[in-house]
Amino acid sequence: MNADRRDPSAPDGQPRKIRTYSRGRAHRLENTVMSALVRAGVVPHTHLLTTRGRHTGRPRTNPVTVVRHDGRRWLVAPYGAVPWVHNARAAGHVRLTRRFRSHDYSVREISAHEAGPVLKHYVAVASATRDYFDAEKNAPAEDFEAEAHLHPAFELGPPEPPE
Repeated sequence: MNADRRDPSAPDGQPRKIRTYSRGRAHRLENTVMSALVRAGVVPHTHLLTTRGRHTGRPRTNPVTVVRHDGRRWLVAPYGAVPWVHNARAAGHVRLTRRFRSHDYSVREISAHEAGPVLKHYVAVASATRDYFDAEKNAPAEDFEAEAHLHPAFELGPPEPPE
């Protein structure tokens, strides 16, 4: 689904298409293919995120992009508060898997002020998600801060020791 929004930086205030996320029929197939590529370590910056369903208790796994910024690791939800976001908020921790190695991390949701520079960096790294942001990739961090409420972001704590 696409929504027209006015982009003040566009010439003559031309509308710019900003995509909004909706799960289509191909969603499950896309995640399956991407998950296989991530397990093999082929997709840079991408991991498999596993959370426990907050209602079912079942593990839920999705491919996500993890970015490094200012010496820390960040998890961003470019499509908004999707189910993994709610599960991570409820549990306070997640599991990340890449190249068949898994680690558990605590997560801390960050404020809009903290998120601005992280979202700006995220858009530079995860180019496939640029259309879901109002701010252009070269916009100042303040523009990303203004839309941080649409893209939850989490700081990943140090890996937790295995049980």
